[in-house]
Amino acid sequence: MKRPKLRKASKRVSCAKRYKIQKKVREHNRKLRKENKKKGVSKRVKKDIGVPSSAPFKEEVLREAEQRRLQIEEEKERRKQAKKEERAQKRKKDKEAASKETEPKAKKARQEENGKRSEKQSAPDKNSKQFLCSELNKVINTSDVVLEVLDARDPLGCRCPQLEEAVLQSEGNKKLILVLNKIDLVPKENVERWIQCLQQEFPVVAFKASTQIQDRTVQAKKSRIVASNEVLDKSRGAACFGNSCLTELLTSYAANMQNAASLRVGIVGFPNVGKSSLINSMKGILACNAGVKRGITKSMQEVHILKNVKLLDSPGVIASPSNPPASMALRSLQVEEGQESVLEAVRTLLKQGDKTQIMLQYNVPDFRNSLEFLSLFAKKRGYLQKGGVPNTEQAATAFLADWTGAKMSYHCKAAENHSLPAYLSDTVVAEMQNGWDLNKLKTGNEETLKGVKFPNQASSIIFISKGPTAGLLTVSDISEEKLAVESKEEEAEKNDEPEQTAEDSNTAEEPEKPQKAPLKKKPGHVQFQSVPIDISLSTATTDDAYDFNTDFK
Repeated sequence: MKRPKLRKASKRVSCAKRYKIQKKVREHNRKLRKENKKKGVSKRVKKDIGVPSSAPFKEEVLREAEQRRLQIEEEKERRKQAKKEERAQKRKKDKEAASKETEPKAKKARQEENGKRSEKQSAPDKNSKQFLCSELNKVINTSDVVLEVLDARDPLGCRCPQLEEAVLQSEGNKKLILVLNKIDLVPKENVERWIQCLQQEFPVVAFKASTQIQDRTVQAKKSRIVASNEVLDKSRGAACFGNSCLTELLTSYAANMQNAASLRVGIVGFPNVGKSSLINSMKGILACNAGVKRGITKSMQEVHILKNVKLLDSPGVIASPSNPPASMALRSLQVEEGQESVLEAVRTLLKQGDKTQIMLQYNVPDFRNSLEFLSLFAKKRGYLQKGGVPNTEQAATAFLADWTGAKMSYHCKAAENHSLPAYLSDTVVAEMQNGWDLNKLKTGNEETLKGVKFPNQASSIIFISKGPTAGLLTVSDISEEKLAVESKEEEAEKNDEPEQTAEDSNTAEEPEKPQKAPLKKKPGHVQFQSVPIDISLSTATTDDAYDFNTDFK
C-alpha cells in the first residue's frame, strides 16, 4: 500500500501569539539599550565631519592628514609582508621536515622539480631590459623598411639618434620612414611645419590611428549614428587617416623589389607613440595588444597585412637615464617599474607646459606647486578619499595617462633653422628618399590633413621640447649608463659637502658662545622659534624716558 504524502507543518500562528512575541522582542531590545546606555556603549559611530572650510591652514592640515594616512598604510603593508615571510619560512621548515622523513620515496619527485626550476631559470625574463633590447635589434636586423613612429605632439623628443644610426649602419640597404602619429591632437599649422621640417631628412607620413578596433571574434554592434554626426565621429577614435597612403607606399616599394619574398616592415619607436595601434589600423582588426599602459608589447610579432607586405611589431625603445626628467617622464617605463613616483613625473611635466593653458585645459584655479594642482584636479574629477581628502596619487596617474595617451592636446614648435644631425649627410638623405614616390606621398598627406578635424591653436598647450631622446640598444650600453649615473650621483654628493673657508677658520679660533639647545621637531607640527631681542641699556634711548623719582620719592 502506498504511503500517504505527509504535509509540512504550517507556520501560521494566531494574532494574539504573534503580537505577544513582538512585544517581548521590543521589551528585550529596550532592556539592552538601557544597559548599554548605563555602560556608556553606543552603537552609532560618530561621523567624521572633516576640516571646516573656515579653518585656517586647511590645506596644510589636509596634507598632514594625508601623510599620516599614508604612513599608517605603509606600516600595515610592512606588517602584512612580515607575516607572509613568517608563514613562508614556517611552510619551508615543515616541507624540509617532511622531506627528511620521506626522503627515499620522494627522491624522483625532487629531481623532477629541480629540472623544472632549471628550465625556468634558463628561460629569458621578458621584462628584463636585455631581452627587450635583443627583440628590438632582431626587428631592425630582419626588416627591409623601418618605420619610426613619432608622436606629433613632440616629434623631436620621440626621435632616437642611436636607433636611426643603427638602421643606417645596418647591412641590407634598409630604408627609414618617419610616421607622424596622433596628428588629431595637434593644430594643423603645427603639423604642416613639422612635416616640412622632417621631410628634409627622411620621408614623412602623416597618420592618425584608430583606437576603437575590435577583434575578429567580437561581433561589431550596429552603430546608430546620424548622418550629420558622421563628420564629428571621424575626428575621434573611430576613424583612421593615412592608412591608404602608407599602404600604397609600401606596396609600390614591394613591387619594385627584386626579391620574391614579402616586404618586411619593422615598426619601432618609444613607448606610447602608437606602434601597435598603427598595425591594428592597417590590418583592420585587433592583431596586437594596445593600451594606455606603457610597455605592453614585450617581443617581436609578425602581422601580414597584404600578400607581399608583413609588419613586425617591436617593444619600445628603452630611454637612457642620462636624459632630462621631462623626456624620461613621457617616454620611459620608470613609473611602471617603480623607479620613479607618479608625483615626480607630474611635477616635471607641469614645469615644461604653460601654466595658464594648463589651468584653462583642466578648469582649475591658480596653483603654487604640483601638489596643490593635483589636489585641485582630484576635487574636480571626484578623486576623493574618506573624509573628503583628495587622492593625489590617483589624480597624478590620470594626469600622466592624459599626456602619454591619445587624449591631451599639446604641441611643440618646429625649429625655423633646420640643420642635419651628425650621423646624417646629404648623400644619406638622398639615398633614403630614393625609391619612393614622393609626389604621391605629398598628395596622400594633403588628403589626410583635409579629412582630420584638428584642435584649435588656443585650446592646445604649448610644450617645451627637450630635443631628441637618447635610447639604449645593447646590454653594454645599459651597464655603462648605470656606471655613469652612479658616478654623477657621487660627484653631486661630494659637491654638496660644505668646505671650510678662511672665515670659518677664524671664527673657529674665537671662544665658543653658549648656544641654546635646538628645538626638537615633532612630526606633523609647526615649530616657532623665538627671535632674541636685544634689550641692553646702551641701545635704549633716554630722551623719552620717564623718571619715576621726580614724582615718587
